Amino acid sequence: MTHADDVRQYCTDNLIAPARKRGEKQIIIRAGDVHSAMGYTNRMPLVCAALGAKKFEASAGVERLSLTGPTNGANAIFTFLIK
Repeated sequence: MTHADDVRQYCTDNLIAPARKRGEKQIIIRAGDVHSAMGYTNRMPLVCAALGAKKFEASAGVERLSLTGPTNGANAIFTFLIK
């Protein structure tokens, strides 16, 4: 399993699945929050790339609606539609 796979799995298990269970239709994920929660250092581009990949959308059952902020920064804000 790659680090990108770890990011996708973490977000699916800890963010997407609970939001889906609560019946939420959208979720906002800040890259810096994921980076910190996973204990990473200097891996912000990896986190952003994992969240921005179509592979994440397919595996998590979400559709990216928007990305605001810096493309590879802590304040990259991803908004997803939960399918």
